Amino acid sequence: MRSIRPLLVAASAVAALTLTATACGPTEEGTGGDKPAAAADPTANGKITIPDDLKQRLKEHGIDMDKWRGGEWKNWDRDKWLREAKDFVNPIIEDLWDPDRMRDAERPDKPVDPEDISGDKGVTDPTPVVVRAKPVAAPYHETAAASGKVFFDGPEGSMVCSATVVQDPAHPGKSNMVWTAGHCVHAGKKGGWYRNIAFVPSYNNAGKSTAALEQATRQEIAPYGVWWSDWAQTSDQWIAGGGQTGGQGAPYDFAVLHVTPEKGSTGKSLEETVGSALPVEFNAPAVPKIASMTATGYPAGKPFDGQKMFQCADKPGRLSVETDQPTMYRVGCSMTGGSSGGGWVATGQDGKPALVSNTSIGPVTAGWLAGPRLGPEAKTLFDKMSAKYANR
Repeated sequence: MRSIRPLLVAASAVAALTLTATACGPTEEGTGGDKPAAAADPTANGKITIPDDLKQRLKEHGIDMDKWRGGEWKNWDRDKWLREAKDFVNPIIEDLWDPDRMRDAERPDKPVDPEDISGDKGVTDPTPVVVRAKPVAAPYHETAAASGKVFFDGPEGSMVCSATVVQDPAHPGKSNMVWTAGHCVHAGKKGGWYRNIAFVPSYNNAGKSTAALEQATRQEIAPYGVWWSDWAQTSDQWIAGGGQTGGQGAPYDFAVLHVTPEKGSTGKSLEETVGSALPVEFNAPAVPKIASMTATGYPAGKPFDGQKMFQCADKPGRLSVETDQPTMYRVGCSMTGGSSGGGWVATGQDGKPALVSNTSIGPVTAGWLAGPRLGPEAKTLFDKMSAKYANR
């Protein structure tokens, strides 16, 4: 999870979920706001074309795109950890995310003690009672088609978060937008953009065990394909203050990806391919007016293994992590690292399910999860993404 910013105790082998919004993210230098995800390059089998000005900026960082796809992306020298939005690049590398890499992706976030959170206790509600996560019935495509996993690479290796297909106002019924946590795409204050970011809807759709997945084909693990991020945006607040521990930047720990199919366009959007997408509701009602929220994700910290989808439903409370930042939603939930970025769903103003938050942080004890309230900053970020692709 940035997966949830590592509050959880999960070891590095766990997917990521964590208290701050770190979930997935190592600690190196980097910042950046909107990220123009990789516009594909001529080396990407002709699928995408990187603008000449971006190529030149990459060369200034010592990055040769002809070598990038051949493995140069593994070089995490400070000068090659792209920090600014204008420098973000994420060219498609076909078959990079094979069954083994997806199954073994871990959570790099570091657990944090809830006592390290410095907020306004006056607006923080009592710690919720633990709600035991329930397995989502398989096949997932029939019960939670909009949910899936986000995979990416960082200095510490392959990492994973959870994510949700969301509706795009500019393309009704044909969205290519995915909602996740900021720490699943950017390391925050001391890091930069992660690499090889891709979304897999209905990962392990049949809900097979880890043992069974060792022999599974890519089609079984990713039945609806692997979708690479060709553009991504997260909040300026996360980039400026997000960290691996505590609740730093957590109230703004959200991100939006625009994706494209790895194997080339089939003429269908992500939403058409999976048959589902959730509307995003900004400025959802105050906590007292929300009867219940359901958090969905792929927890990887023990006792989970990151291969199956789970959910927790609970009436939310408030959590203040920083006195000068918005309060967060908090629910009782036993999910661990790896569930970070997973969508939180509640009844929208129209009476239908809507995404109102995403998993950001959780405690070492794994008894609750917290997610940001999606206010004006989140709406601005979302609107920019939608507008960018409105005429495409």
